[in-house]
Parts: sequence; C-alpha cells; structure tokens
Amino acid sequence: MQKEREDVFINCPFDTEFAGLNEAIVFAIYDCGFRPRSALESENGGESRFEKIKLLIRQCKFGVHDISRTQLDGINQLPRFNMPLELGVFIGAMSYGDKKVRDKSLLILDSEPYRYQKFLSDIAGQDIRAHNNCERTAIRYVRDWLHSERQGRGLLPGGAFIADRYVRFKRELPMLSAEVRCRVEELSYVDYNNLAFAWIESHPSDNSSEAK
Repeated sequence: MQKEREDVFINCPFDTEFAGLNEAIVFAIYDCGFRPRSALESENGGESRFEKIKLLIRQCKFGVHDISRTQLDGINQLPRFNMPLELGVFIGAMSYGDKKVRDKSLLILDSEPYRYQKFLSDIAGQDIRAHNNCERTAIRYVRDWLHSERQGRGLLPGGAFIADRYVRFKRELPMLSAEVRCRVEELSYVDYNNLAFAWIESHPSDNSSEAK
C-alpha cells in the first residue's frame, strides 16, 4: 500500500512572471513523494482567502516560502506583502501553536543571496536559499530540503535528474492538455497539478530508461 503523501504549503507569487518557478516547485514536490497545497486549490468565492491560508498552514508540516517579489507594481507603486505575511504566520505557528502545529519545517527562497537583508532583516537567522530565478536551481533546493525530511524513506534522485524530468514533462504538457481538451494557457492551478501528478505516477523515477 502506497504511503500517504505529506502536505507542503506553497507560499509563492502567483503572477505570470513567476509561473515557471511555481510550476517547477509544484512538480518537484510531487516528484519527491509529497503533495503541494495552495490557497489556489479552492475556487470557492465564499471562503476568506486568509482563513484558507491559515487552515493550510495548520494542516501542512512543510512549507516553501518564496519572498522574491518585492518590486513595486505599475499601478500603485507599492510592493506586495502577502508572501512575508504568510511566512510570518508559518513561523508563528512553529513557535506558538500546539504541539502538532509546531512540528514544521520550512524552505525560504529569494532571487538573490542576502537580498532579503534589505527588506526583511528580522529573518537573518534563517537559512535563505537564492534560486536566481532559475527553475532548475529551485528544483534542486526543494529536492535537497525534502530529501532531508523523508525520515529514512530511502534516497531520492538528485535535483538535476528531477529537473530533467520536469523539462520532459513541460515538453509533453501541450499534448497532455489537449487530451483533456484544454490549452496550456487555460490550465488552472488544479488542472496543472492533476496533470503533473498523473505524469509522475505514470513515469516513476526509478525507471532505468529515464536515467541520464
């Protein structure tokens, strides 16, 4: 019987510019044997978005937090604070929640080394990883972090191997989307997750034919 996948909360920008990194992170989480979770998985307009986020943080032992989106938007000339806010809630849960909620692990990502010291210096004691806006680098950091959290469940393939699988999946994504009568640009967050999970399940990483 297959072990139930543990949940990983994703706190990342949802803008078009970040889409590639977001999709790479989702794929890496699935390929490492975990399940990505996000407020985008529910389209219920009657739910408070922040309440959904708090519930997900309570439910998820793991969390990926990307704090790289700090530039000013073109309309209001203000930065977006959602990602630092959700990171703060996650760290607060680790400190002040009940025993079950406190049992958490997180990965913090930024676009450049030490850049966070200029806008979020209070997390200087945390181990921040810089992906340099590179999908392969983000995949490697997610893989290395989750590999360390697998609690003796065997070795994972390296980050480069998972990144190669991601490239192959993205190359096949137009065909996979067509099979469900949808264009790639029309895929919702849930659509993309379903296709990524199905592809990973049908292409197990221990298949020797995939080795490079």
